[in-house]
Amino acid sequence: MATTTRPKPKTVFPKIISTLWLLFLSGLAVFILYIYAVSVNFLNLFGDLPNMRTLENPKSALSSVLYSADNKELGKYFRENRTPIEFSDLPENFVHALMATEDIRFEEHSGIDPEAMARVAGSLMIGASKGGGSTLTQQLAKNLFRTRGEELNNGYLNDKPGFRTLIHKTKEWIMAVKLEQSYTKQEIMTMYLNIFEFGSNAFGIQSASKTFFGKNASDLEVQESAVLVGLFKNPNFYSPKFNPENSKHRRNVVLSQMVKYGYMTQAEYDSLKETDIALKYRVENQNVGLAPYFRTEASKFLLKWCRENGYDLYADGLKIYTTIDSRMQQYAEQAVEEHMKDRQKEFFSHWKGRNPWIDRQGKEIPDFLQTAIKRTDRYRNLNRQFDGNQDSINFYLNKKIPMTIFTYDGEKEVMMSPLDSLKHYKHYLHTGFMAMEPQTGHIKAWVGGINYKHFKYDHVKQGARQPGSVFKPFLYTAAIENGYYPCYETLDTQVCIPLGDGTMWCPNNADNKFSGEKFTLRKAMAQSVNSISAFLVNKLGAETLVKTARRMGITTPLEANPSLALGVNDVTLYDMVGAYGTYVNSGTWIEPNFITRIEDKHGNVLHEFVPKTVDALSEETAYMMVHMLKAAAEPGGTAYYGLRHRNGLKNEIGGKTGTTQNYSDAWFMGITPDLVAGAWVGGDDRSIHFRTIALGQGNKLAMPIYGNFMQKVYADKSLERSKDPFPKPSTPLSVELDCAKYNNGMPVDSSQQDEFYQVPAPIDLDAF
Repeated sequence: MATTTRPKPKTVFPKIISTLWLLFLSGLAVFILYIYAVSVNFLNLFGDLPNMRTLENPKSALSSVLYSADNKELGKYFRENRTPIEFSDLPENFVHALMATEDIRFEEHSGIDPEAMARVAGSLMIGASKGGGSTLTQQLAKNLFRTRGEELNNGYLNDKPGFRTLIHKTKEWIMAVKLEQSYTKQEIMTMYLNIFEFGSNAFGIQSASKTFFGKNASDLEVQESAVLVGLFKNPNFYSPKFNPENSKHRRNVVLSQMVKYGYMTQAEYDSLKETDIALKYRVENQNVGLAPYFRTEASKFLLKWCRENGYDLYADGLKIYTTIDSRMQQYAEQAVEEHMKDRQKEFFSHWKGRNPWIDRQGKEIPDFLQTAIKRTDRYRNLNRQFDGNQDSINFYLNKKIPMTIFTYDGEKEVMMSPLDSLKHYKHYLHTGFMAMEPQTGHIKAWVGGINYKHFKYDHVKQGARQPGSVFKPFLYTAAIENGYYPCYETLDTQVCIPLGDGTMWCPNNADNKFSGEKFTLRKAMAQSVNSISAFLVNKLGAETLVKTARRMGITTPLEANPSLALGVNDVTLYDMVGAYGTYVNSGTWIEPNFITRIEDKHGNVLHEFVPKTVDALSEETAYMMVHMLKAAAEPGGTAYYGLRHRNGLKNEIGGKTGTTQNYSDAWFMGITPDLVAGAWVGGDDRSIHFRTIALGQGNKLAMPIYGNFMQKVYADKSLERSKDPFPKPSTPLSVELDCAKYNNGMPVDSSQQDEFYQVPAPIDLDAF
C-alpha cells in the first residue's frame, strides 16, 4: 500500500515576527525622519528651533544688583526678580529633594528618561495618572528656550488639533539632548533652578529663598527646601503664603519621596511632617528695603548710562557698587523716623480742629484741596474718562472706596474718598536728609522722605526749596574772598538797598528788632543777623554772591537780587551738602557721587566713576569759613544746646540753621572733618507749616535729625568716624582768628597779612 506524505503546515509565526520587525523598523525610521523634520523645520511645518548660538549662550533675564560700600545688597532692578547662584551654593538637601520628587534618574539619563516615558504611556492606556515624564533637562529646555512661545511655533502644523502638544514635546526632547551634550549635570540643574518662577515675583532659587524665608539658598533647612521644591508642581496652588495647607501637604509629599529614595530616614520625616511652615515672607520691590529714595534716583543715572553703553539695567545682571554705607543709611532712616514721628504729633496738635494750609495773613486758603487734586493722576484720569464733565469727576472724587493709608502707627485699611485721602496726606510734614564724605564726595546716606511707598517725591535731589539762612555762608565766603575777615565788626541796624524798580529793600531781623550792637562777622553768621547780610550784599553785589554759589556747586536758578543774601531762591539739599563739603575739603568742591563702579554679571569691570572737582576756594578761605561755621555749635550759637547737650556731641562741629519766612522751610547743615550732612523739613506745599518760630525754626525742626544721626554714627565703633579737630591749612593763616587779639577790628600786626587780603577800612558805625 502506497503511503502519502502530508505537506507540513505552514507556520505564520515567522511572518508575524517579520511583520512586527518591519513595523518597528518602519516606525523607527518614521520617528527618526519626524525628529529630523522637526529639527530642520521641514517645509516650515513645525516652526523654528533655537539656533546653536542660543544654545551656546542660553540667556535669561537677570536682576541687576545694587551694593552698598560695605558690600550689603541694597536692592535690585528687574523685570523678573532673579539672582543667579552657583551649584556650590545649593544645599545638598535641596538637590536631594528636587531629584527625589522631579527626576530621580537625573544623573543617569541623557535628557530623555525612557522609563518615565514608558510609565506615562502605560498610564495613559489604562486611564490612570502615574506622574509626568519630563526630565529636569526637558523642563529646562521648555523654560529656557520658551519652546511653547509663539516665536518658535509659527509652522503650518502648530495650530492643527493634536499636533501642537506633540511638536512642543518633540522640540523639548531635541533641545534636552543638545543641552545634555553641551553642559554638565550640575550646570543643567543650576540653570534650571536659576530660571524657574516660584511665584510672588521670585525667579530662581535664590530669590525664592529670600522671598519666602528671608535667607540665602545655601542656608535652607530640609523642610524649607521641600516647600520650595513643592512649588515646581504649581507655584500658585502650592504657595506657602496664599495656600499654606496645600503647601504643607505638598511639602510632606516631597519629604516622603526623600524617604522613599533614601535621602531621609522615616524618623526624620515623622519629626517634620506635622510642623507648620515658618515663613519670613517679603516680596522684593522698590517700596521695601534700605534707601528706596536713593535706589530710585540711582536708577535714573543708571538707565542713562545703560542706554549710552548698550546694556539693559533690568535684564543684564549688572553689579552696581555704590557709596552708600548700609549702617549710616540705617541710622539716617531711624533718625528721620524718630524725629518726624514726634514732630508730626506736635503738628497735628498744633492744627487740631483747623486745616494747616494758610496764606500770609494766617487765613485758610479757600478751595485749597479742590485746586491741589487737579494736579493728581487720579484727577487727570477722571478728566479724560468723563471728557471734563465736572459733575462726574466730583462724584468719583467724593465717593468712598477702600484704600490703604499711611500713618506713623502703621498702614490702615479705611473707607475714604480720594478728596479725603488728599486732605489726610496734606497734613503731613516731609523731610530730606543726606550725608557725604567731603574728601571723596561719596554719599553715605540718603533719605528722600518719610515713607517711600506713600510719598514717592524725593526731597534730596528732586525737590528744591528756599534755603533761608543756610545760604548765608556763601555770602560770607564772598566777603572773605574780598578782604573781610571773621573778626571784622559791623553794626546791627537797618540797611536799605535801592532796587532797579525804584523801591528799597529793607530786610528785618528774625525778631523784627535791631540791637544796635557791634557784631563780628563770625558772630553775625552764627546768629543769622539779617542786617549784617544786607550790609555785605550791598557792599559786594548780588552778582558776586551768585558766582560764589555757582563755583561751590549750586545748580538751581539764582537771581542776582539783594534778597538772595537771605536765601530766597530755591536750592536742592543735594547741592547744599556738596557745597558745604567744599569748606571741609580745603576749598575743593567735589561733585556728590553715589556710584563707584559697574561690573557685568561675570564680575568684569565695565566702568569706574571719577567725580568732577573744582578748585572753588583757597585753602585759607575754606578754613576761615570752617572757623565761622564752628561758632553755631559754641555757646550762644543756634546749634549749641541741641548738639552739645541733647545729643552729647563733644567733638568739633560746624553748622548753620535756616528758617524761611512764615517757617515754611526748616534747614540744618552740619560739618565735621570727615562728614558733611544736611536736613530739610517742611510741608508738601509752602503754605503748610507751623505758625510760630518756636516750633518752625531750623534748630527745632531739622537740626535734631542731624544730631540724632551723628549720635548713632559715633556710637558705632565699626564706622571709625573721626572726632579729631578740623585740620589746619598747610600754610600759616594771613589773618588772626582770635578776635581778642584785634584792636578796633584790625589785626594787631597787619604786616603779617597776605597780599590777597586787602582788608577794608573799619566801617563808620556812627553812619548808621
